[in-house]
Amino acid sequence: MAAAVQSGVTQPPNSTVYVKNLEERIKIEDLKEALTEIFSEYGNVIDLVAKKNLKAKGQAFVVFEDVEAAERAIKEVQGFELFDKPMLLDYAKTRSDATVQKEGNEEEFELHKRRRLAEKERKQAHQAAEEQKKLKRPAGAAVPDTATIRPTKATRGAGLKSSNPGAGAVVPEEYLPPNKILFVQNLPEDYDVDGLTAIFGRFEGFREVRLVPGRRGIAFVEYEAEAGAISAKESTSGMGLGGESKPIKVVYQRQ
Repeated sequence: MAAAVQSGVTQPPNSTVYVKNLEERIKIEDLKEALTEIFSEYGNVIDLVAKKNLKAKGQAFVVFEDVEAAERAIKEVQGFELFDKPMLLDYAKTRSDATVQKEGNEEEFELHKRRRLAEKERKQAHQAAEEQKKLKRPAGAAVPDTATIRPTKATRGAGLKSSNPGAGAVVPEEYLPPNKILFVQNLPEDYDVDGLTAIFGRFEGFREVRLVPGRRGIAFVEYEAEAGAISAKESTSGMGLGGESKPIKVVYQRQ
């Protein structure tokens, strides 16, 4: 065991342990095997999540069958060196999929997954918006003092799009935050309201399908709440329709 390390625990106790400061160069399979061997000493591990994408590297989630096992693990493993790096442990901020599936019913599990997906997409939208702000503002440019700026008269051509590619940048469709209306694209020309209702009407809180007069291949699908739209988007995005099974594109409506 390494020298004593400050507890570093900031979250209330639950059955999922969040592990960070892991060696990123180790293969995921080897890392999971090592973590399983270590944490199984403190209780029954029902799930272990470690991913190799850039943002998730060096982190893992260890899901125990009960809170007591997680408490023992954090107390004993905090600061333990794995592959020459001390592991830093805390409780996870939210319950894991495995925990919800074990403790709740199917409806609760589906609701949990929708909420987790919505939170993930909100973060992606926020991140994309911040990136767009950076693109709009030149590096090193001073922020103007709004108190000294005088209003200018409208000039001819106002409202026309700038030829500057950095001006007026918008959040990409795939990063738009969840809302209750979906924008569906790449639809086969022969799909009508009834055909789309058969697909999207099976999700919770379905209200209606709206086609755009004079425009083929697109439609709007509205739900009573975000939850239904999230579930529908997750299940139908990329679905193949028509004789050629052309994948449809499903995003949230731009607000």
